[in-house]
Amino acid sequence: MSRDGHAIAVGSFALSDGEWFTPHEHPAHQLAWAAQGVLAVRTADRTWVLPPSVALWIPAGVRHATGATTAALVRSPYVRPDRCPPAWNARQEPQVVPVPGLLRELIGYLAQDAAALAPEARRRAEAVVLDQLHPVSVTTVRAPMPTDVRAREVAEALRADPADGRSLAQWGAAVGASARTLARAFVADTGMPFGQWRTQLRLEAAMPLLAAGATVSSVARRVGYGSPSAFVAAFRRGVGVPPGAYFKSPGR
Repeated sequence: MSRDGHAIAVGSFALSDGEWFTPHEHPAHQLAWAAQGVLAVRTADRTWVLPPSVALWIPAGVRHATGATTAALVRSPYVRPDRCPPAWNARQEPQVVPVPGLLRELIGYLAQDAAALAPEARRRAEAVVLDQLHPVSVTTVRAPMPTDVRAREVAEALRADPADGRSLAQWGAAVGASARTLARAFVADTGMPFGQWRTQLRLEAAMPLLAAGATVSSVARRVGYGSPSAFVAAFRRGVGVPPGAYFKSPGR
């Protein structure tokens, strides 16, 4: 949090591919955003993958870990709760927000040395940043690991190869359990049927690939879809928007 009276302080730092901070929390609200590369944020039960087109509002006091799925330049505004609009202060859960060109430029502007900005200019820029924050309706992709030993063996194999299309009966033959036993384990341990869990896993695997610039058709094949249209439909159902909207180029 800013110690100099500013409403917003911007932290800038680089993260290498696969580098993570240990779980922590802040006394200020954080807007986790990468100007370049792909950022990821984990809470106790959810993970967000964040290309430069979107950021994650993390309310003050929410424990989280931040990392990078590709090398990233992070520019995170930290907002003092006492200078924050009531609607955002009232949020208890992280919220995805789009980062259009104006917000992107303003974050870079506020990342300058404080001495380089006149106090009035800074206050005006901070006000516009807060005015530019608008929640977007997207769903978190979530594929928790089951605790049942045999179901976990299946889950780990699918994490290694999301395109593996074996049925639950075929997996059961491989791990020594009936299809019914595995089906019960997935529902009990993950809260969702096996088919839904596998879809979530495939979308989770697709996120970093799309963020790195891979084409929809190549990603569809790599995560187990027979056609790009089937993948786009699954992405839209699972996330709430099509891949082109979630991973649009910064500034558009």
